[in-house]
Amino acid sequence: MKTPLELKYSKSHEWVKITGEHECEVGLTDYAQDSLGDLVFVNLPEVDQEAVKEQTICDVESVKAVSDVYSPVTGKVSEINEELLDAPEKINEDPYGAWLFKVVDVEDFEGLLSAEEYEKVVEEEAH
Repeated sequence: MKTPLELKYSKSHEWVKITGEHECEVGLTDYAQDSLGDLVFVNLPEVDQEAVKEQTICDVESVKAVSDVYSPVTGKVSEINEELLDAPEKINEDPYGAWLFKVVDVEDFEGLLSAEEYEKVVEEEAH
């Protein structure tokens, strides 16, 4: 399982790439995509939709089940990765290259986990 050090993480298995003072990209972690299995559908949020920390913002469907995706930050969705609508398998192929959506006007990045902290969460979940 890969956990890039430059990213931040949520306990609900989303990664956050901080791209500016109040903006970021959000995607699913390697652990999440591996746990879900082959993704067949992605239901992304709307542009300009409000993102609320720890609340469901969209969902992904795998061959196993439909899973909610939670926003790791509060702000406003500024862009969605439309490529994933036609090719959700990109998340399985490259979870850290396949961002789901971008958020602007982020209030703060507090409460996000470092790679090390996130790996501990995954370890605990696996046992």
